[in-house]
Amino acid sequence: MTTTTDPQLRDPTTPLWWGTVVLRWITLAFAFGAIFHHWGEYRDIRLAWIGFAAMVVWTIATTVLFSRERYRWRLLVLADLVVTCGIMMLSPWALSEGQLTSAAPLVTTVWASLAPLTAGARFGAVVGGLAGLVVGGFTSLARGLFDLDVARDGVLLFASGLVVGIAATTARASQAALAQAMRTEAATSERERLARSIHDSVLQVLARVRRRGGELGGEAAELAQLAGEQEIALRALVTSEPTGPNGSDADLRAALGVLATSRVHVSGPACEVRLPSGTVAELVAAVKEALSNVDKHAGEGAEAWVLLEELTDEIVLTVRDDGPGIPEGRLEAAAAEGHIGIAQSIRGRLAELGGTARLDTAPGAGTEWEMHVPRPANRRRTAR
Repeated sequence: MTTTTDPQLRDPTTPLWWGTVVLRWITLAFAFGAIFHHWGEYRDIRLAWIGFAAMVVWTIATTVLFSRERYRWRLLVLADLVVTCGIMMLSPWALSEGQLTSAAPLVTTVWASLAPLTAGARFGAVVGGLAGLVVGGFTSLARGLFDLDVARDGVLLFASGLVVGIAATTARASQAALAQAMRTEAATSERERLARSIHDSVLQVLARVRRRGGELGGEAAELAQLAGEQEIALRALVTSEPTGPNGSDADLRAALGVLATSRVHVSGPACEVRLPSGTVAELVAAVKEALSNVDKHAGEGAEAWVLLEELTDEIVLTVRDDGPGIPEGRLEAAAAEGHIGIAQSIRGRLAELGGTARLDTAPGAGTEWEMHVPRPANRRRTAR
């Protein structure tokens, strides 16, 4: 029998659930001792035993269900809160007036503190704290008074649900980070394996063609230039991170690195620039459109530079070439002829992302696109 070690397949809050199961049995034993200790003080001892029997049944049920991940349903956790408060409300009829007004425990005793803990483990800190306040409110309602002891119990119940909720949320976040790190490590290992294989075959052949073609000159030199461009592109491809599916993150710096050739120079930060994969795909498409215009209109010898800047509140992409620039009125004429590449492929894409694209060009001065995209709020805080 094999066991999985994938962190995505295990509930990271399982130790918290097992802790609530064990603590539930310990507090149940305390409730049993409390009934014996106050035996002669109860108004109706039978109601106390009925409440205790209900606690035993519910403890067995929750032990069986909460110890299995697939049975930790939301409704079951809410039912735990309802059952706990319901048993607690037997206290006004089971306990005497002296017990209710003194420090004597209710029918549920400290067993009632488990409901906020399970709520925190299932829903997080906010719901765990609210569940503690609910149990504290029913404690006051069952006693028919609100004093310092009841307030203290409410604060402790709120704090316990809050702390367990924070622990559960932190555990889930840590699991997600670990799973992402494992996926990244696996992808990196695979890329390194492919890079070694390609380096020993395709890249060496392209490098040889580039060198030999340069030595022969003529048409062979043109083939050598093409081989050199493909060598650069292939090296960038095998060392870059693939763009993830929609809804995940991707590295914009690596995605732009694939566009590098002997005529296209890509510069960016030394670290990753992670953005939603959809945003990365749109930005790369806009840069490709700008580079396509360089190929079509700037001449065969023109070079282009792509600069990626990661600022606190935005991402800035600059695409510049050393071509002849765009003559005045040419863009308007192209739009009138039905060519919408600039309007739709660049400015339109940036507008959909909530950003802007500015074109700076003049005859003989080359062309420069400057694209600004606001950084998502959660990544903005990380950058700061």
